[in-house]
Amino acid sequence: MPEPSPSRKRHGRLLRRGAAFMVLLAVAGYLAVQYVTGGTGTPGCDVVSGKGDGARYEFTPEQAVNAATIAAVGTGRGLPEQAVTIALATALQESGLRNIDHGDRDSLGLFQQRPSMGWGTAEEIRDPIYAAGVFYEHLVKVRDYTRLPLTVAAQRVQRSGFPEAYAKHEPDATLLAAALTGRSAATLTCEGRPGATRAAGADAVRDALLRDFGRDALQPAAAEVSGEKASPSPTPSVIKKDERTVELPVRADEDSGAGRGARERGWQLAHWAVANASDLHIKRVSYAGREWVAGNTDSQWRASGGAGASGAGSGVSPVRIVTSR
Repeated sequence: MPEPSPSRKRHGRLLRRGAAFMVLLAVAGYLAVQYVTGGTGTPGCDVVSGKGDGARYEFTPEQAVNAATIAAVGTGRGLPEQAVTIALATALQESGLRNIDHGDRDSLGLFQQRPSMGWGTAEEIRDPIYAAGVFYEHLVKVRDYTRLPLTVAAQRVQRSGFPEAYAKHEPDATLLAAALTGRSAATLTCEGRPGATRAAGADAVRDALLRDFGRDALQPAAAEVSGEKASPSPTPSVIKKDERTVELPVRADEDSGAGRGARERGWQLAHWAVANASDLHIKRVSYAGREWVAGNTDSQWRASGGAGASGAGSGVSPVRIVTSR
């Protein structure tokens, strides 16, 4: 059999190299899309429907921290759950719920806000608290935003080139909002594998709570808390039991205007702690007779048998957070 000519050999090598290059481009493109839309990385966290209809959404610890912050800022402003759902769907579309430092032109952060368009400085926009707050400031100016289709309300804030893109994230955002506002009890779990992004211990938990909820939001009111009369205090109601443990007395959000009771407030704080478990090295969270423990293979909330063990909806006991170190 005659040997292939040198030119045919070169042509074959070029074809193989071209094919390999196209495969690499396809893989890179897939990974880029998955990164932006929140599809990369080990999920580690899971939120399920409180309706028992089987709906669920898997996401990463990084996404969990940012989602919990967005929810805390929204409820802290007395906004309804629908506002939080709109904000979460927007962040899922714009950044995959990641606080990224790049985007189209000068877009940055969770909501891909642009300094050149008056959203704030680059440093401000990269702060999740600020970014969520300024998003809500624009959202509440949209007339009847709670009655509009989610994608329409989001688009009137964002002015995106893809106005229908937010709709596909509504189911996942709805599950997240129900858990992270506390309406849906014991529905958010994470594996809680320790990360290395923040300090650990009771002081770190306290600082993170103040960051997301603010001093005013954590101050106790003159109301019954765990059977005892609480008095207004200039210090947040984060009771440090020891170097690894904090307790959060739960009260209704009476001043927020959102009509949220103690039960919702407690589950918001409990789910917030689970969402931040990897960052803050949290190993155990308990509330209303339920307990979450980091590292369980199923990461479920289980009956704790302790104070407030009458069920997930009792909302009597404080939220107890225990760190690993």
